[in-house]
Amino acid sequence: MAGNEIVVLGRIADPYGIQGWLWLYPFGDDPLAWAEMPTWWIAKDGEPWRECKLKSLKAHGNGVVVLLEGIAGRTDAEAMKGYMVGAPREALPTTEKDEFYWSDLIGLDVINTAGESLGKVAGLIETGANSVLRVVAGDQPERLLPFVSAVVLSVEKEAGLIRVEWGSDW
Repeated sequence: MAGNEIVVLGRIADPYGIQGWLWLYPFGDDPLAWAEMPTWWIAKDGEPWRECKLKSLKAHGNGVVVLLEGIAGRTDAEAMKGYMVGAPREALPTTEKDEFYWSDLIGLDVINTAGESLGKVAGLIETGANSVLRVVAGDQPERLLPFVSAVVLSVEKEAGLIRVEWGSDW
């Protein structure tokens, strides 16, 4: 399956225990709902996506742990660290008015209220408190903008841009 058809949902972090369980670092609000997807897709950066069956998923402490088919123990689980978890867009629910999949934001132009271009969204970072837009523009330093309503005024996917309250010299 081509990479642009897959929406990245999260990242596999570290092994949990000795039976092949893995910590999942979700990029969305409801990772427990992913248990309803019959097939997950996994890949490392730059590699093709491949199908993977979910055996179990559960909340644990402040996080989520998963058990994937074919992961028999801790050694197998250690090899999975850093894999991205995704799903085909058609397998995902449609978003509400002010909800976005991260993949919908990557590549959008970022314009401030003065009409100045700050660059394009190169990626997002989840900090726990809120997501952060990674904005790059040529040889300028990367900008990190909090994805909060005080900064992000509007997301216009159809126009390919995000309007922000952020100075070009910040």
